[in-house]
Amino acid sequence: MQIPVVRNILEANDRIAGQLKKLFAEKGILVLNLMSSPGAGKTSLLERTLTDLAPEMRMAVIEGDLQTDNDARRVAATGAQAVQVNTEGGCHLDGSMVMEALNSIDLDGLDILFVENVGNLVCPAEFSVGEDFNVALLSVAEGDDKPEKYPLLFHISAVMVLNKTDLLPYVDFDLEKATAHAKKLNEDIAVFPVSCRSGEGLNAWYDWLRTARAGKARS
Repeated sequence: MQIPVVRNILEANDRIAGQLKKLFAEKGILVLNLMSSPGAGKTSLLERTLTDLAPEMRMAVIEGDLQTDNDARRVAATGAQAVQVNTEGGCHLDGSMVMEALNSIDLDGLDILFVENVGNLVCPAEFSVGEDFNVALLSVAEGDDKPEKYPLLFHISAVMVLNKTDLLPYVDFDLEKATAHAKKLNEDIAVFPVSCRSGEGLNAWYDWLRTARAGKARS
């Protein structure tokens, strides 16, 4: 009896996600669904990205958290539009939450919309939010076997950002092993080792964003 209920929930979300995708296509907005475990550095990555690319692009962020508007405040401090969605215990954002959040965002002229999902490696990967690409973020403070343990996220993601590389001398993390695990699930996944603290590796991530944005503008 539970299987039809779960299927109906996912089907309802897919309908809303389809509406969102159509809206974003009409506006020419590149939409990225950013997912990771808590503390991996999603907000830090966004702070650097929003600041460094501000002269080139107009960007906005929908922030998903169980409680507080801490991350939205950090993002807004860069000058970007930011909307906080508190799920009150929910483990992911879904299409209806994103649709509601859009009421507080000026979409006209927007180049990129980032959806910073709730910190979780499982549930967010199951619910589309109308994104063009999924981005998986993994910090080197976590295990390099995370792609093996949580395969769906890395299977559906176009990008894996390996964050906090400045900590590599102090942790037991194998970049090549993590990359190999992810590539086994998705041979086309782009991998960017970065440090949001030092800025190392961020230019490659920015170049990917520029290319993805240009592709969306032409479509």
